[in-house]
Amino acid sequence: MSASTNHHPGSSGVTLTGLFVYPVKSARGIALREATLGDRGITHDRRFMVVDEKGHFVTQREVPRMALLGTAIVDAGEGAHGSTPDAGHTGELVLSYEGQQLALPLLPASGPERRVRVFKDEVDALDVGDAARDFLSAALGRAVSLVYMPDLSRRQVDPTRATPLDLVGFADGFPYLLANESSLAAVNRELTTPVTMERFRPNFVIEGVPAYAEDNFGALTIGALRFEAVKTCSRCVIVNTDQRTGHREKGPLEALVRTHVIGNRPIFGQNLVARSTGRLAVGDPVDVTPPS
Repeated sequence: MSASTNHHPGSSGVTLTGLFVYPVKSARGIALREATLGDRGITHDRRFMVVDEKGHFVTQREVPRMALLGTAIVDAGEGAHGSTPDAGHTGELVLSYEGQQLALPLLPASGPERRVRVFKDEVDALDVGDAARDFLSAALGRAVSLVYMPDLSRRQVDPTRATPLDLVGFADGFPYLLANESSLAAVNRELTTPVTMERFRPNFVIEGVPAYAEDNFGALTIGALRFEAVKTCSRCVIVNTDQRTGHREKGPLEALVRTHVIGNRPIFGQNLVARSTGRLAVGDPVDVTPPS
């Protein structure tokens, strides 16, 4: 299905303009035309994570050069054509760093079991192996390993903001992050050098609502799929990291601190949980319901 035809804005004139998956937490994402949504986010989103020798997660917060760690999903089926392959498809995750590449199974079936930590959550994971460890340790200049979250490992979303059935991969806390093109324009009006949406690492990008209108979303429907908005997204120093160079300098975070703070936190984007699964495509209509 083409992402550029047969789609219309929602009743409020809102449209899905971007879809992104991040197979490895804090590595580069992949822009999609279409995506399959599973039980814990876009299929393959943040199912891999880099960890240190103690099993603690490693991100761009402390290692900005992770922005240079490229990812690609290579699949004999749909995944080679701008969409996420279904969860049952085999394929490869290809890591790249400064001209070097490493192909790994997209769905590791075995490996040493490890207990790893992402923020306050401890999660069962599989160690992907020595080749990934050596590749990433050389790239990042520290001893790290790559782990994978198998389907049997179940990490719950914060139960104070979701149901016990809501799951998430290795994302910070929620399975989907939505961003608004008007909000990016508002940030860029504060900057000498504009930045692109990749600084904010969303899964969904929309257009058709005013800047920061997403702060007040309640429920929304994208295409035929239903979501609940559960928490605005407070931002950290990662938004000051150029995702194409790995360089960090002041800019977007300071602009948010000056212009868009909620509860003493700089805010950009809205976290979502899904109430249905299926497929989405760029160009799908978006209908928004305010909080009840």
